[in-house]
Amino acid sequence: MFASVYLMFLFMLGVMGAFGAEEEAEGDIIIGGAFSIHTQIAKPLLSFTDPPKRLICSRLHFREFRFVQTMIFAIEQINNSTSLLPNISIGYKIFDSCSSTVSATRAAMALMNGQEKTLGKNCSSKSSVHAIIGTSDSSSTIAMLQTSGIFQIPMISHFATCACLSNRREYSSFFRTIPSDYHQSRALAKLVKHFGWTWVGTIRSDNDYGNNGMATFIKAAGQEGVCIEYSEAILRTYPQSQAARVVRVIRNGSARVLVAFLSQIEMDILLEEAMKQNLTGVQWVGSESWITAGHLATKRHSDILIGSLGFTIRKSKIPGLREFLLQVNPSQNPQSSLLREFWETTFGCSFQSRLDGQSQGRQCSGSERLDDVDNTFTDVSELRISNNVYKAVYAVAHAMHNMLKCRHHGEKLNQSCIWRDKFEPVQVLKNLQRVNFTLHSGERVNFDDYGDPAAIYDLMNWQRSPTGETVFVTVGSYNALLHIRKNSVCSESCIPGFRQAVIKGKPVCCFSCIACAAGEISNTSDSAECSRCSLEYWSNEDRSLCVPKVVEFLSFEETMGTLLTALSLFGASLTLVVSVVFFQFRDTPLIKASNSELSFLLLFSLTLCFLCSLTFIGRPSDWSCMLRHTAFGITFVLCISCVLGKTIVVLMAFRATLPGSNVMKWFGPAQRRLSVLAFTLIQVVICILWLTVNPPFPFKNMEHYKEKIILECALGSPIWFWAVLGYIGLLAMLCFILAFLARKLPDNFNEAKLITFSMLIYCAVWITFIPAYVSSPGKFTVAVEIFAILASSYGLLFCIFVPKCFIIVLKPELNTKKHLMGKTHSRGKNTKNLNLTLIFPMVTALSLASSSSQTSDVTNEIKNKKQQISQTVRCWILRMFYICKLISYSVSLIFM
Repeated sequence: MFASVYLMFLFMLGVMGAFGAEEEAEGDIIIGGAFSIHTQIAKPLLSFTDPPKRLICSRLHFREFRFVQTMIFAIEQINNSTSLLPNISIGYKIFDSCSSTVSATRAAMALMNGQEKTLGKNCSSKSSVHAIIGTSDSSSTIAMLQTSGIFQIPMISHFATCACLSNRREYSSFFRTIPSDYHQSRALAKLVKHFGWTWVGTIRSDNDYGNNGMATFIKAAGQEGVCIEYSEAILRTYPQSQAARVVRVIRNGSARVLVAFLSQIEMDILLEEAMKQNLTGVQWVGSESWITAGHLATKRHSDILIGSLGFTIRKSKIPGLREFLLQVNPSQNPQSSLLREFWETTFGCSFQSRLDGQSQGRQCSGSERLDDVDNTFTDVSELRISNNVYKAVYAVAHAMHNMLKCRHHGEKLNQSCIWRDKFEPVQVLKNLQRVNFTLHSGERVNFDDYGDPAAIYDLMNWQRSPTGETVFVTVGSYNALLHIRKNSVCSESCIPGFRQAVIKGKPVCCFSCIACAAGEISNTSDSAECSRCSLEYWSNEDRSLCVPKVVEFLSFEETMGTLLTALSLFGASLTLVVSVVFFQFRDTPLIKASNSELSFLLLFSLTLCFLCSLTFIGRPSDWSCMLRHTAFGITFVLCISCVLGKTIVVLMAFRATLPGSNVMKWFGPAQRRLSVLAFTLIQVVICILWLTVNPPFPFKNMEHYKEKIILECALGSPIWFWAVLGYIGLLAMLCFILAFLARKLPDNFNEAKLITFSMLIYCAVWITFIPAYVSSPGKFTVAVEIFAILASSYGLLFCIFVPKCFIIVLKPELNTKKHLMGKTHSRGKNTKNLNLTLIFPMVTALSLASSSSQTSDVTNEIKNKKQQISQTVRCWILRMFYICKLISYSVSLIFM
């Protein structure tokens, strides 16, 4: 016993030492592959004296090689996708199982823990692959599962159909994209019965695929009243005499219908022997393994197989696959012996030359064209099993996509996945069991509780075309689920996501299936009613599962949040630049005339206004909700207070030009500071009362949208919020009225006009803000508020400070005391006095107090100004109306 175990160990160690992957590529996720790329294997002689020689596989199988390239094509397609595993790359390791259980076991060991031939090397704790695609026959698949299944490494087969693999207790890590033979065998029994063939012979592959499939067929045939004359078995490793004996049994039998549950390799062997013995007059009924094999539909076999019937899985189209296959060339990987062998076999040439310089047959150039070749590899007209390989790769990708939490946020996919270096294979298994997706072709992919797909077959018939060629014609179909239930229920079962609705006037067994409404689910078949998801959950697309609702708020990462952040920071930076300019030229006449103290305080408050908009962006929290509105209210009152102070200074200076006026001494620098402080303290008191009585707080708004949660800041008490805005609006209107009254001061320096227009824009913005704020949905409510803050801040900055910066930087010749105090147009001495009042209000007020002789002229000019107000009020109201319309239209374009 020990000797046998030791011999087996040496054998596996020896064959693995020279065993390498046929195709491989690196990636974050590695998918293993095992395909019967070669159909013959030379087994070495085993002894106790010498290490076993390496296994030699031969006879390249073009269809299996196409499966390999289909797997690579699917992986490259996923790697180029932005919606499936966006920042994760998939690699692969593909091995040749050589249609042998020994090679399949060897491939499983190599896939799990590398290919090292070191006795002392410790095995790693995790597999080198995350999932395995393969193999192409049931016996090899079972052999691999006996090794990989211990470690719960998921394995998805594209062609292993043995019903025994549906045993979840024994093969818990197995899935497949081809239906189980349990359904196919029963379908074949019904087919035979349908045509009245009650006396048939059977032949099978002597392996798990053939034995299990035929056992199910014989049982089902007996239930249908069909009798079996003989049941024979062959295998590719059996001697030729066995195939000859089987053909003789068929010839000598009285049954004229032969059910052949064979793999392609055994079918090839049987046909060769049938041709030798001239076997004719038999109606063949075949399994899906060979019924659509293109290499059998040749004139050589047509006399034997014409008229054959059998079930096969439905074919599909894979866009771009043919172009990908035609690009295969040894130059893609010069070290790949498999590519060289494929090229040599396809074109009948050789890349090697003999040592004596003579060519060993035709020399391969590598420039041959696969377009000119018509073989099984390039034929994509019957993509059935290749499509299963394609589906298997996508199933693994979707399982990993769900496991790595690549989730949706709103209508856009989050562009990253949560990568974990270590995860258990059981996690991959669980996610693979739950995959449910649709391919680009519209085909739905999912697995039942046994890891099997839906059993849907096409009935194929071999017919001769007018040109004499053998063609496969679809003459029927078979759906295992519908067929079983067709005659036993009044209504078909309602799948999860639907509920039963009683049909009026019909028994309770007759019902219609109605899809659950949005927000409701049914997670079992034949549900009587749909259950509503809890408040923070919503139904998925299939209405079969409640998933957490998408939480939406204005974040820094999204485009709108990034744009508003950039505008805020740009405005703050621009304000700082203006502050630097004012500080640099603080001793010039223009800066002095602009009341530099209030100007610097206004610039400081504008900087805070720009920055306070940042508190509105990001996930709402307790502190951010309280900070955003109070910071906004206080900084804007400080800003408007400074503008109001500058406006009052201008008006008081103007009033000081009247003889005997002593008004300016009541509004000096100290009074200006106190007025700004007083106005601001009132807002501070309002905000403190708001935060004390009923402060803002984070709130999950589930009323506006049913399918998502709007995370926003509830106002707490709307009264205090509108009190803050109302106080700001009151100061702004007062400032606008005072500036409007002072707009007709002399032209050389008229800051009142700038303040008037800036307040006009400010009021227009906030008047427009109210309806836009109330009607904006979700996160756009916050965006509208930020837009109003930024628009009004930019309006103040550009209207008040940009003209001054223009003169300071680009027109320094105008920044002189002489120019500011000079005459303009045809104004007289009184105009000069008014200019002097604006620039040096305190000094001018005192000097003009003694100029009583000019009182009448100044009084007349004031009367004329008052008369002009009534003529221009309508013009200013019209301007404000158009500005409001323009801002409202801009807001609707950006946020609605």
